Amino acid sequence: MKTRKVLTVLIAGIAIIAIAQAFRRRSDNSYRYPSTVSNQYETGDVVFAGGFDTEEQDHGRPVRLIASALGLESQVFRDAFSGVTPARGMFGPTPSAARDNKKVLMDALGPYGITNERLDEVSNQYRYPPGPGYMWKHVPASATAIVTDGMITGFKIINAGSGYLTKPKVSVTGFEGVKVKALVRFTQEFTTNGSIESLTIEP
Repeated sequence: MKTRKVLTVLIAGIAIIAIAQAFRRRSDNSYRYPSTVSNQYETGDVVFAGGFDTEEQDHGRPVRLIASALGLESQVFRDAFSGVTPARGMFGPTPSAARDNKKVLMDALGPYGITNERLDEVSNQYRYPPGPGYMWKHVPASATAIVTDGMITGFKIINAGSGYLTKPKVSVTGFEGVKVKALVRFTQEFTTNGSIESLTIEP
């Protein structure tokens, strides 16, 4: 009887070890399956990174985009907004506070020809929840390098994007040593405000 119990325990132990090994093998993709993930970009693809840094004085607001959409200089909007009482937390201002803030802005911006409707439209375009991971509405740019005899001779902008606040960092897949400068365009149209106007190779 004792021998039978010992054998049973041994068999059970071997089974547990076998199951554990099988589980580890199934859990480790590199053990069971070769990597089939290809590179996201191909040689000559232009990669854009960043371009959404706000100025410290603006407390996360994309002031240049807002001002440009309104047809104003950035400082004009900053001066107008200085009289606003920002909401605390994620739930926004109370209705009365929102009305007071709107009056402050319209008193300052009305003389520049800004209507209440246009201010609401622009505010809704570039408003976003506070906190990491959130961003105002934007469209990523895409482009490809024109390569001749192994050298970059120019760029083709496929989609100029929109919503860039600062110059994004630009690199070209397969040409990591090449420095590329992006010029950002600001307009009153949401589709082109903060778009990539040109790409040039820096010396």
